[in-house]
Amino acid sequence: MPFIEFIAGSVSGALGLAVGYPLDTMKVRLQAQSAYQGILHCMSKTYSNEGLRGFYKGMAFPVLTTGITNSVVFGSYSNALYYLTQSRHRGLDQGKPASAPQVFAAGCFSGMMQVCVNAPIDLVKVCLQGQTTVQRYRGPVHCVTVILREEGPKGLFRGGLAIALRDIPSYGLYFLPYEVTRKALTQSGEEPGTFATMMAGGMAGVVTWAFATPMDVVKARLQMSRAGGREYRGVLHCMRVSFREEGARVFFKGLLLNSLRAFPVNAVMFLSYENILRVM
Repeated sequence: MPFIEFIAGSVSGALGLAVGYPLDTMKVRLQAQSAYQGILHCMSKTYSNEGLRGFYKGMAFPVLTTGITNSVVFGSYSNALYYLTQSRHRGLDQGKPASAPQVFAAGCFSGMMQVCVNAPIDLVKVCLQGQTTVQRYRGPVHCVTVILREEGPKGLFRGGLAIALRDIPSYGLYFLPYEVTRKALTQSGEEPGTFATMMAGGMAGVVTWAFATPMDVVKARLQMSRAGGREYRGVLHCMRVSFREEGARVFFKGLLLNSLRAFPVNAVMFLSYENILRVM
């Protein structure tokens, strides 16, 4: 990936992560555990049992690795779109404009590329976030060590199929509303402004998570299955058991939190990403 894409992806990813991490922790707990009655109950229980640091459990590892995952996402998207349109940066600012199918295809490609990198990172994050009273893992390094000892290298990809089913189509949708909204809010012949970029980024996040939440629930439950949570044999078994015991609404657990988190996180992330690229 180009060095500039890596730097822009690293900084924008870290900023977005810091903005939305507390809500992400609550989302994971609501999806993977049935002990909470709702968002406020989860928030109060987390604070009373663990204090403020309970909302930031497992944050160090994603912050340290966000440069890798975000550079893969943005770098592979930009390069795929460049290949598909044979035009300059992102295919919209100059050269032949990118069509919707091209944007969707480039987004799906970026989602596919980041799954291999992100699956182990996301697993460690979820395992650490899911700890409430029993501290099975002392930190990210200890978590990785325990998983490797008990399950081998393939254990780091627990829930990987669910991540792939969530991320590949979701990243196609992720960049499509961003490009469409940003173009709609920009006067012809002008560069997109701060408002257009932030609104487009926020809309992209909300639309994507509305589509991705059902598989996100399955992913979280599979990842927690050997970390103190209920054990499932695979994606279909998890979906079948969850539906039978909790009904269809189980697949939309965390949707409100995902939406509340998605807008500011992605608005900040896309704005910082675009501005860093422009400066560099």
